[in-house]
Amino acid sequence: MTTSSKSNLVPRHIAIIMDGNGRWAEQRNRPRLFGHKAGVDSVREIVEACRELGVEYLTLYAFSTENWNRPQSEVSGLMLLLKTYLIGELKNMLSNDIRLRCLGQQERLPREVREVLQQTVESTASCQTMNLNLALSYGGRMELIHAIRQLAGKCVDGDLLPEEINEQVLSDHLYTAGQVDPDLVIRTGGECRLSNFLLWQASYAELYFTDLKWPEFKKEQLLEAIDVFNQRQRRFGKTGAQLDLGNQK
Repeated sequence: MTTSSKSNLVPRHIAIIMDGNGRWAEQRNRPRLFGHKAGVDSVREIVEACRELGVEYLTLYAFSTENWNRPQSEVSGLMLLLKTYLIGELKNMLSNDIRLRCLGQQERLPREVREVLQQTVESTASCQTMNLNLALSYGGRMELIHAIRQLAGKCVDGDLLPEEINEQVLSDHLYTAGQVDPDLVIRTGGECRLSNFLLWQASYAELYFTDLKWPEFKKEQLLEAIDVFNQRQRRFGKTGAQLDLGNQK
C-alpha cells in the first residue's frame, strides 16, 4: 500500500467492527436477534463486494471475548447464526476462491460450532483470491497475552533469546501471523473506539466511523469509506513534504 494521498487504491486489508445490530432491531421494536439476522445480509454483501474490489484480507469482528457476558439467549442465538452462516456460505466461498480463517479462542465456542468452523477452514485452505478472517471469541489484549506466553516459553526452553524479540517476532505469534496489517478499520453503529480489536495490528490503520448500524452498511457505504481512505495521507511518522518528494522520484 502506497503512502501517497488522494490515490484510488483499494486497501489490501480492511477490518470491520460490525456494531449496531441489536440497537437497529430495538429501534424497530424487534428482538435483538432480529438485528443479528439482518446483519448477516450485510456480511454477505460486504464479503462479495470486497472480493470484487480485490481486497486481499477482510477481517470481521463477529464475537468478542466480552460478548460472552451477554444474555445466554442472545449468545446461543448468535452461535446458531454463525453455524448456519458457515454451512450456507461454504459453496460460495469455494466458488469465489475465498479462504476462511478464525482469529480468537476457538476452544470457547460450542463444540458443534467448532466442528463446522474447522471443516470450513479446512475446505477453503487452498483458496487464494481473498482471505476472510472471522474474529470469534476474540480480544486484542488476550491475543497479545497469548503471543507473549508463547515467546516466554521459547525463552525458557532456550529456543529464543529475549534480545531477539522484536516487532516482527511478536507479529509472527499473533493470530494474524503472515498477514498484512489492516490499512482501514471501519466501525459502524456510531461508537468511536476500537473495543479491544486488533490493538497491535491497527497501529497505523486509518479509522473510519459511521453512525449507520451494521444492517444498514452495504456496498455503497463500503465504497464511501474507501473513498475517504483515499483522501488521507498515510505518513507513517514522516512529513508530508518527505512523501511528496519520494513520490516525485
